[in-house]
Amino acid sequence: MTPSVGGAEPSIGWEASADLVVVGGGVAGLSAAISATRRGLRVVTLAKGDASGTSTQYAQGGIAVPGTAAEGDSVDSHVHDTCEAGVGLCDEDAVRSIVEAGPAALSMLESLGAVFDRGVDGARARTREGGHRVRRIVHAGGDATGAEVQRALSDSMPSVLHGTSVIRVLVDRGDVVGVLAHSAAGYGVVHAPAVLLATGGLGQLFSCSTNPPEATADGIALALDAGAEIMDLEFVQFHPTVLFAPGSTGRRPLVSEAVRGEGAHLVDLTGIRFVADSHPLGDLAPRDVVSRAIAERMRLTGSDHVMLDARAIRHFHTRFPTVTASCLAAGIDPLDDLIPIAPAAHYSCGGVATDVWGRTSVPGLFAAGEVARTGLHGANRLASNSLLEGLVVGERAGIAAAERRGRRAEIGDVSLPSTASMPRATLQALMTENAGVVRDAEGLETVVRALDGARAVEMHEKVWEDAALTTAASVLALAASAREESRGCHTRRDCPDMSSARSSRVRRDEAGDIEIRGVEELTGVGRQ
Repeated sequence: MTPSVGGAEPSIGWEASADLVVVGGGVAGLSAAISATRRGLRVVTLAKGDASGTSTQYAQGGIAVPGTAAEGDSVDSHVHDTCEAGVGLCDEDAVRSIVEAGPAALSMLESLGAVFDRGVDGARARTREGGHRVRRIVHAGGDATGAEVQRALSDSMPSVLHGTSVIRVLVDRGDVVGVLAHSAAGYGVVHAPAVLLATGGLGQLFSCSTNPPEATADGIALALDAGAEIMDLEFVQFHPTVLFAPGSTGRRPLVSEAVRGEGAHLVDLTGIRFVADSHPLGDLAPRDVVSRAIAERMRLTGSDHVMLDARAIRHFHTRFPTVTASCLAAGIDPLDDLIPIAPAAHYSCGGVATDVWGRTSVPGLFAAGEVARTGLHGANRLASNSLLEGLVVGERAGIAAAERRGRRAEIGDVSLPSTASMPRATLQALMTENAGVVRDAEGLETVVRALDGARAVEMHEKVWEDAALTTAASVLALAASAREESRGCHTRRDCPDMSSARSSRVRRDEAGDIEIRGVEELTGVGRQ
């Protein structure tokens, strides 16, 4: 499916060189760029959009950071909650490594000027979200944590080349030597012995998503083309509470899980609470549980949404100013009205296979943030572990990239990849109908057949995003078809039970076709 072979050679209009190329301007990319720069590396950071186009910017809830014993929390407790949410596919060693680094990462952010909300006692305010047994979510601006994290990092790393898309990671004899990019100045090459993919997620695979328009799975396609492996891409987390409007498509406003953490609850259109029987944590169950419960309730009642009752939160406007603004724009006042919500694509739990330092199986290629699969999230990401992972693994990848400093990065012939592409609206409708919250073999086979018929295109900047989405859809559909069970945020109505805890592993074969196989554990990752 979607074969990738060398295409035409573009006309190169500009060149640059660096010790590290960072692809992406969100939390993981900027954390890596700052870390590497502090260690004396020459860093070139490329981002196809501006700072407002990152998923980081839209993160509401906060950063999950383990509290102290005096606060009723511990690293062990955070690890437990993470692994329980991940339903058997978390790498516990990776989870512990990242969680333990959380307090230092938070302090680093504060040293860059990030300001977090404080309680009356002056300590950092903490809230609770789905899957967490204690209040350990640190937040900023009420529900504008991502915007504050983005601001602090962007202010500290202003030299980002916006409006620049990476078309290909260049590899010579198995080693990374740079990237082929495209900007307003045309095609260009950056010579570098290390490249970090921090491109975010794949939310644009679906008709409705919490992700910005830039979330087009670029890093998945780049990594596959470079020879890296993709793991567990079938696990796409659908956020259960996204503001609903009839016929809406594109990016939809998120209604933070912290709203339920402060006491809101879900009801159907007749006012009946329906989540309590699905999980001991009820409305604060992990996201996969709540999304499935909502999808099932909508199926049973024939409705296209349910309601969130937050009227008991009398300080709603001040605690959740971002959500309030979205609701008021839709004519809804959370103090008096129920909020219409439905699940929407939110986060990719799988991605490019890496270790906890961002290393992939391709020497010189790193990945961090949502595009990567470190083993932290398993089959379902625990709420607010995403900013945590981006901060920790991003900083570590910047450190690890220093190991490549001084290597030759000679680039010979440069060619554009050739692949297949499907029109975005057609692809989104196909994936939403057949690979959403609940899937089955028949629907997934429909996706596979349609993608087999995708039109082969010669790669250029105008089709790059749609081609990347088509590639990611192929990986997701194959992996979801092969996973004949229900686990975490992968639900098969035709295979409702769990089987053995295995991860999907995907790469391109020598002919350029995508191949998949299940493995008990990932091997060969991080060996630079």
